Amino acid sequence: MRIVLVTGTDTGVGKTITTAALAVRYGAGSAPVEERGGPVVVVKPTQTGVAVDEPGDLDDVHRLTGLTKLHEGVRLRDPLAATTAARREGVVLPPVASHAKAIDELAAKYETVLVEGAGGILVGLDADGNNLADLASHLTTPFGFVVVARAGLGTLNHTGLTVEALRSRGLPIDGVVIGSWPAEPGLAEECNLEDLPAVTGVPILGRIPAGADSLDQKVFVEAAPSWFK
Repeated sequence: MRIVLVTGTDTGVGKTITTAALAVRYGAGSAPVEERGGPVVVVKPTQTGVAVDEPGDLDDVHRLTGLTKLHEGVRLRDPLAATTAARREGVVLPPVASHAKAIDELAAKYETVLVEGAGGILVGLDADGNNLADLASHLTTPFGFVVVARAGLGTLNHTGLTVEALRSRGLPIDGVVIGSWPAEPGLAEECNLEDLPAVTGVPILGRIPAGADSLDQKVFVEAAPSWFK
């Protein structure tokens, strides 16, 4: 049993596509779609910027992987930080401790629980401003963080700050995944492959090819394991 918490250096860096790829890595293999995902469950505690009848991040995970073990918590309309979006809608957010309890319960049933955060690591998830790092502190199941980062300029600083925030709280970090790796990387991207581990002290676990979110399910499932070391 293990929990993997997927956070990012910013919004839009590729957390959802990385979560989908990790789901394949941990639970897909060559089984038919309807049998895949038995060892894996994916959780999105808070989803913002999505109306009730619109597809959200977990719908993308399902579209790309065929996984059906998906659990969404709170859904909020405005594309804002969860605390801000909830305040605007008059929604009372559940405390992160309740999310942690539900995730621990899932971890008792599945080999791997993938938890996709909202925005960056310090974005508030409940009325008290507690974030994904605070949620992790309530978990009783072994866990580790995966940090999703950009490939180009600016990523050394943003990734270093995110890793530092986790490390200062004594939270374990599995490594970094580059959420969108260009087909023709430039000098900055190539140098960052070498510099990110030196700056952060954690390994690069993989690179998700740019445009991977447009692949059909069969191609995505077959290719995803090769994106990781």
